[in-house]
Amino acid sequence: MRSAERHQVIVERLRTVDRVSVQELVEATAASDMTVRRDLDFLAAQGVLKRVHGGAVSSMPSGVEPPYSLRVQAALAAKQAIAKLAVEHIHDGETIVLDSGTTALETARLLHDRALTVMPLSLHVAQELADAPRIRLLMPGGEARKGELSLVGPLTVASLRALRFDVAVLSPCAFSLDAGLTAFDLGDAEVKQEALAVAARSMVLADGAKWDRSALAYVCPADRPDLIITDDSAPEDQRTLLTQRGVLVKVAS
Repeated sequence: MRSAERHQVIVERLRTVDRVSVQELVEATAASDMTVRRDLDFLAAQGVLKRVHGGAVSSMPSGVEPPYSLRVQAALAAKQAIAKLAVEHIHDGETIVLDSGTTALETARLLHDRALTVMPLSLHVAQELADAPRIRLLMPGGEARKGELSLVGPLTVASLRALRFDVAVLSPCAFSLDAGLTAFDLGDAEVKQEALAVAARSMVLADGAKWDRSALAYVCPADRPDLIITDDSAPEDQRTLLTQRGVLVKVAS
């Protein structure tokens, strides 16, 4: 198991229990005692947990966004597969507003040689596309959130309102049939809402780990997107219900 996968196991365990021990994490990850202790030290430095004797306790309230450095490595294979399928639904010559989520970043990496007009909602995504030879890069105004580098605030919203796009590609923090698309940050949710409003069609990229979860800020109903791309770990019954509601749901292999 890679370090990013072990980190995800630890974080998921601390979402459901108050405390984890080194020994139970050794059993869950098949890693050595020393490796697990290094993992816990790393996550403690990120502010995700607090080290205690023999293990760790969570130091991250449920309403707090996990660090970007952790999320960018979580479920990476699934995100890359989703991104690969997503770019098949983007056509040369189109205008794209590309969200700030980590799956959107994986999508940007696959657009490098495409002929597109792209407005990125993140400095991470903008940097990825900055030297793309055939990409026309439109930068919104706004405030870059610390660590996340997503662009939020009235200048970002105004930039979006001034334009119209063929496609909005969103990568939400959480997704559920009841709560819809949600985000940890209020400003991020507002920008996502505006991106949906100014695009002719919308595409949501959400790996299975995002399903059946909700965050603080509401973005839109679960059946608002035209297309949802996920992986086979997303609940099959919920995928079926969304299809019955008229949403096109595709599963990346």
